[in-house]
Amino acid sequence: MHIDLNPKLDFRDVLIRPKRSVLSSRFEANITRSFRFRYASCGWTGFPLIASNMDTIGTLQMAKAFQPFNALVALHKFYQPEALIAALRETPEPNFFITVGTAPGDWERLAAVKKEIAVPMLNIDVANGYTENFVKSVSRLRDDNPDAIIMAGTVVTAEMAEALILAGADIVRVGIGSGSVCTTRDLTGVGYPQLSAVIECADAAHGLKGHVCSDGGCTVPGDLAKAFGGGADFVMLGGMLAGHAECGGEIQYQQQGGERVAKTMLFYGMSSETAMNKYHGGVADYRAAEGKTVEVPYRGEVKRTLDTIAGGLRSAMTYIGAENLKEVPKRTTFILVNAQRNTVFDR
Repeated sequence: MHIDLNPKLDFRDVLIRPKRSVLSSRFEANITRSFRFRYASCGWTGFPLIASNMDTIGTLQMAKAFQPFNALVALHKFYQPEALIAALRETPEPNFFITVGTAPGDWERLAAVKKEIAVPMLNIDVANGYTENFVKSVSRLRDDNPDAIIMAGTVVTAEMAEALILAGADIVRVGIGSGSVCTTRDLTGVGYPQLSAVIECADAAHGLKGHVCSDGGCTVPGDLAKAFGGGADFVMLGGMLAGHAECGGEIQYQQQGGERVAKTMLFYGMSSETAMNKYHGGVADYRAAEGKTVEVPYRGEVKRTLDTIAGGLRSAMTYIGAENLKEVPKRTTFILVNAQRNTVFDR
């Protein structure tokens, strides 16, 4: 047994201290970043926000809605090859990752797509990124796709972020148990406070010319500012995007004034009983579901939410004097608010 006595922080545990700024308007805050990657032959420029590869979030419809914002979507892994091929052909510069797991069927679907068209961005996703099999799978994916941007996860500690980058990942996804419909922490007792995970993994990854994506834990736009302030290069959202017209969740309707009106939408974790029944014929006898199913209010098109997220981030940048998104970690001072002692953490 070992007890780590160093403080570990979630987004709710801190605020960002304001600083004097020369920015006179939120319009001057640039939320676009340009990236070069350790392995991929191509770079990428845009707003580094990624919609999660949950089947109710990571849809082709969401990818189209994200295009005007130059943001990204990690598609869920249950699209058939024909749909992915068509989407890649329709989009000369796709803004979506094609997601695979480690099962043979995932690799077969990817091979079917690559037979017809190049795949520039890949996301290899498992719940537990700490297995040797996963590290080997990342290495195999890099060998098979030397020029692609590869994102891999999820993990929460520096040593595994380093391992995945050395295995071939350009971007490491960081977060275990922090999602709004994830019950891993409750069921297993395993997890890591999200902000500390981002800070520690980013510190390790950047030394190896890798990048990190904060995955989970964001409930309000200010949490994105905290994630970027902690060193995240990308931020992945699930729950904050749930309930929109572009999502894949089942819509619940009610009669209102003689009309059928959309009221709620189903949202669930990919390890929930709902997802297991849908894709795997139920929860296997040797495991338990690690996600829940909820109904969220129907929110219409996602554009308004994206405008709010982008606006909140620009506003945060003006409060700390960061003209460009890449400057945010250098301008961030975290103040601990949910503890008995007043502690300041400088990035």
